[in-house]
Amino acid sequence: MSKNHIRKKILKLRQKKNFKNQPFQIEKIFKFIKNINLKNKVIGCYYPISFEANIVELIKKLQLNNYQVGLPIIHKNFDMDFYEFKFNDPMYINNLGIPEPKKRGKIIPNILLMPLVAYDKNLNRIGYGGGYYDRYIKKMEKKKLIKIGLAFSCQKVNQIPFNKFDKKLDHIFTEKDSY
Repeated sequence: MSKNHIRKKILKLRQKKNFKNQPFQIEKIFKFIKNINLKNKVIGCYYPISFEANIVELIKKLQLNNYQVGLPIIHKNFDMDFYEFKFNDPMYINNLGIPEPKKRGKIIPNILLMPLVAYDKNLNRIGYGGGYYDRYIKKMEKKKLIKIGLAFSCQKVNQIPFNKFDKKLDHIFTEKDSY
């Protein structure tokens, strides 16, 4: 099965199940992050859209516990970087419909929390198809970056087609499990 076929199938399923208010393992993820020995407490997050795992409460908890949180801003040429985000800051909707923070304070995360469209037991992932996260991870290869995918258990597939541009995750959390 191709990535595009998997992507369409899972996005339709995720929308049909309507996970908008689905509880997520915020405490478990927070505890996991807290137990990682970090020199700098800098987390790259995402602002949830389109029935993604809702991590708004996790972002708030991270900020209350003195973690610096950043959200991605997409640049030209399919490039992206993370910029500091505070809940009182204004947000802007980019041309892909994704909320972005004000461009202030570019950050380099130690941990990257990313939304997934689909995943498998081997920690492979499918995103929305733009390759933004894969390019960002490649750009940060020399830095120690812990990559954590967040999805719902129904988004798991038997096997993700994998190529040289794809970047594996270190961990995956769903509303039920963690890998």
